[in-house]
Amino acid sequence: MGEFVIYGSYGYTGNLIAEAAVERGMDPVLAGRNREKVGRQAADLGCESEVVSLDEPQVLDALLEDATAVLHCAGPFSRTWEPMVDACLRTGTHYLDITGELGVFEAIHDRDDEAEDAGVMLLPGVGFDVVPTDCVAAHLADRLPDADSLELAFHAEMGVSRGTAKTMIEHVDEGGAVRRDGRIERVGPAHESRTVDFGWGLDGMHAAAIPWGDVSTAYHTTGVPNVTVYMSMPPSAARQQRIAGLFSPVLGLPPVKAALQWYVERTTEGPDAEERAGERSHVWGEARTADGERAVTRLRGPHTYTLTVRTALATLGRVLDGDTPVGFQTPAGAYGADLVLDVEGVEREDVV
Repeated sequence: MGEFVIYGSYGYTGNLIAEAAVERGMDPVLAGRNREKVGRQAADLGCESEVVSLDEPQVLDALLEDATAVLHCAGPFSRTWEPMVDACLRTGTHYLDITGELGVFEAIHDRDDEAEDAGVMLLPGVGFDVVPTDCVAAHLADRLPDADSLELAFHAEMGVSRGTAKTMIEHVDEGGAVRRDGRIERVGPAHESRTVDFGWGLDGMHAAAIPWGDVSTAYHTTGVPNVTVYMSMPPSAARQQRIAGLFSPVLGLPPVKAALQWYVERTTEGPDAEERAGERSHVWGEARTADGERAVTRLRGPHTYTLTVRTALATLGRVLDGDTPVGFQTPAGAYGADLVLDVEGVEREDVV
């Protein structure tokens, strides 16, 4: 049926990836549950397509049985990862996705033994979350092998797609999270703030802690037991997050989530080509040892969605070339700290 499948190919990010894959001469099978959307997209791109719902295991198996890999782009992944991973384990298909959801990383990690037995690689997070941050974490661990704490931060003028907005709503009532002594701990939203120097010659930017996927993956990649991840935001935005956390029991009610997602479905499109071309993303990381030794690295790259397309296809290319360590993997764990440097437009700088 084709070497690889893009599932959820007609969503905002899936479509960007499918278009770029075809431009590079690749031949994906496009798949999803909406017949009209996937059919129109396949006709536009000249690709084969299949209509498959994730609650049809036999049809899903038929989709994957001849594929080397699936790139899963249909979120929220907390709802969609499990049937796709199950199908990959049944059919011997390597699994990649573009999730950024902390709980999904941990849940897929728990399937490691099954994946090894099946000879399958499970590699979530091949987009902006978590390739650039994971590669910075791995690079810092290489530079400072005795590090016992790791802080990562990013700045991105990123506008969000419909799928990303829905995912944020899905987890709106969960608060924040950090890794402490090797264990994930739940904390309040934006519970901690700091100033981060992204390298613009300023005094730095205010950033607040968020439950980014690296709270899971950075530990699995590096073994560093204490991990906190920050996103740049004004102090007022951090305060608003903390206030919103007081209302999380209400925001977490299914009817409230449904109403918010209904609104997103009708109002959110995602950044256009001009926005993607005009903005860059920035990643910062600091590793520290118990005795105070430190290493700092910065990374600059294209817009978050552009970077997601490029990192996803760079990773997929390695899989299709047969470079597939089996079991649960992280991007830098599988392919090293320099994986992100294979991506056009990415620069890395060691500061300290």
